[in-house]
This record gives sequence, C-alpha cells and structure tokens, in this order.
Amino acid sequence: MSVDLKALTRFDTPTISNTIELYEVRPRGAGYMDGRIRACFPEMPPVAGYAATATMRCAEPKLAGDVYGSLDEQVARFAELPGPPIVVFQDLDDPPVAATFGELMCTTYHAFGAQGLITSGAARDLDQVRRIGFSAFSNGAICSHGCSHIVDLHRTVRVGGLTVQPGDLLHADANGVVSIPIAIADEIPDAAAEFVLAEAILLDYLKQGPPEVKRFAEARQAMMDALGALGRRLRARRAAAAG
Repeated sequence: MSVDLKALTRFDTPTISNTIELYEVRPRGAGYMDGRIRACFPEMPPVAGYAATATMRCAEPKLAGDVYGSLDEQVARFAELPGPPIVVFQDLDDPPVAATFGELMCTTYHAFGAQGLITSGAARDLDQVRRIGFSAFSNGAICSHGCSHIVDLHRTVRVGGLTVQPGDLLHADANGVVSIPIAIADEIPDAAAEFVLAEAILLDYLKQGPPEVKRFAEARQAMMDALGALGRRLRARRAAAAG
C-alpha cells in the first residue's frame, strides 16, 4: 500500500488521532504514546514515517566491539522499511542514566533519510540537533552519553506505553506520537480534511462575535452531526471494501 506521508503531515497529530477514532478500529485509549514522551523541539512541524526500532543501554559498557558499530547496520536496515524511517529507541535502563542520542547520531540518521527519532530515554546536544532541523522526542535531557550502545535492531519495543513493531507507521508533533493503522493509512488525509471542516462549524461560530448559548448549542450539535455522519461513512466504506 502506498501512503502519502506528505499529505499526512499537513495535519497535526491530534487531528490524525481524532480521525483514526472515527474508524473504530481500536479502543480510544490505545495507539498513542503517553506524556513521558515529549517533543524536544515543539516548534518543528509534524513528521510521519515508519518505525526503525532498536533497544539501547547506557548503564553498562558494551561487552565487545565498536560502540558505534551497530550504527552501520542500523542505517543499512532502513532499506527494509516501506518508506522513510522514524528511529524508535527503547531505553532498557529504568530510569534512564544517560542520553540515547546526540548530534552525531541524529546527523547520521538525517543524512540517511530518517524523519525523526523517538526514545523512551534521554536526549542531549539539543542545540546542535535543532540546527540540523531533525525532529526528536524523548523523556528529558541528560548531558552524558554514559556507556550508550545499541543492543538490538528491528525488534518489538515499548515506548511511552505504546508497543511499536518494526515498520509501524507513526505521526508525531509537539502534541505527541500516534501510530496509524496501515489498513486505513491511505484514507486518513482525506478523512482528516473532512474532520477539520466539521470542527470548523463550531469554531467559525465562536469567532463571529459574542456567543449565545442557544446558537452555540446549535453549532455544537451541527458539528457533532457532521462528525457522526463522517464516521458512519468511513466505517461503511471499510466494511464494503472488506467484502
């Protein structure tokens, strides 16, 4: 399936999350990372890409070999993904004791086409990574890299309460990170555009001037009716496609 990532990034992550809810393909409390994962650079625009998963450890030295040797294999395996990667690290140290990434790693990932990086661990070199223009998400910052080394590549990880498989489609911005089900991913941009139009019914009313409770209730109900109709249409289309 071909997914237009550029079209997905025209929308913020909450809008993508809300649009997914209309399909009722998973519980509303599933499919996104929790508040432990925060945007390092909230001013940067949304990103979308496919999870290049890995695990990291910083508390104990690597037993043998080049500490950065796994980086070669990691970027080589970007080619296994359906499209541009977002690197996703699970820090195996709990709590994190050092930074998962810094300028060197992010510059490498950026050069090899990655759209961003998400880690359950910490960040560092924030000024340098910001200048690269590389989106990053972490649970904080720690000045040292400690004994950081990659443990495993392309395995199931759990970051911010979300289980992530290699190749999962992710969307992220200042509001957080959501996983987009591949089965509906190609429909999401058009559906999100309709979602925005439905919300505009109420938002446009509120921008017109001092509101009245009765007219506010009418506009709010009109918005809810539009969203309900959109959801029913999307679900009916999926059901028809399934046979």
